[in-house]
Amino acid sequence: MQVSKKDVNKQIEKRIFKSLYQVLADLKKPSQIEKLLLDLLSETERTVIVKRLAIADYLNRGKSYEQIRKDLKVSSATIASIQKWLEQGGEGLELALRAIEAEEWAEDMAGKISESVKKVFKKA
Repeated sequence: MQVSKKDVNKQIEKRIFKSLYQVLADLKKPSQIEKLLLDLLSETERTVIVKRLAIADYLNRGKSYEQIRKDLKVSSATIASIQKWLEQGGEGLELALRAIEAEEWAEDMAGKISESVKKVFKKA
């Protein structure tokens, strides 16, 4: 992945980044965001992003560097970079990790409710 060495006017750059953030905020369904990212990013770029998020999630769960390296096939240097971002207050990563935790909690609760409902109907 290579970025042009020619600088974009700072006002234009600010406006196009703002547009990107607004588009992401406006898309409501994961499937819509998936379609956008498939169109905008190469497979390598998407892989880099998801691995970074996964590393942050693993670190948040207290997984060892060795486990992260083994599972995600990343280097210790990459893990250290993500850990540094988290330690320096990586607010965006923290927001993402809370969203992941909330989604997992919701899925867990939905499963428990579903099981409870099944048990109630079995008794009836």
